[in-house]
Amino acid sequence: MFYLLVLKKDLDVTPRYFGKQLKDHIVEKLIAEVEGTCHAKYGYVVAMLKMQNYGEGKIRSDGTGYATFTVQYQAIVCRPYKGEVVDAVVTSVNKMGFFADAGPLNIFVSNHLIPEDWEFNAIGDPCYQSPEADARIMEGCEVRVRIMGTKIDQQDIFCIGSIKDDYLGLVAGPV
Repeated sequence: MFYLLVLKKDLDVTPRYFGKQLKDHIVEKLIAEVEGTCHAKYGYVVAMLKMQNYGEGKIRSDGTGYATFTVQYQAIVCRPYKGEVVDAVVTSVNKMGFFADAGPLNIFVSNHLIPEDWEFNAIGDPCYQSPEADARIMEGCEVRVRIMGTKIDQQDIFCIGSIKDDYLGLVAGPV
């Protein structure tokens, strides 16, 4: 789910930063541009750890004076895979299922992927209730979910999850 990768990015730098502060400016700009973004191939960039190399800049030929630097950096990325099991916190519950967050992942668990004997209860706080009524999945609960599919967007990673297998489902009550 979380990986340490070496990635590359082209950054444009204005001439006013050429000089002693160039490296610091490249690091600041790199953090601002890559942290919190999604990459279709690598997943969600959680954090940029360190810049490994920024090479020689190339002056752009459009007359602006900007230079383009190819920066190589280490980053922690979050990339979920089908079949992976994650712990998540339930953010909302409705009769169609529930939504949960696991770090940067947004997970939806459909009522078809919840055990058949669990029932939706709209009285009071909406929740899914076990047959014995001793366990309830409601907002703020921790659940263990198996990822059934993923979709990576420019800003987020969306997943479809299931709690229909052994050892999946409610882990802890509301936090």
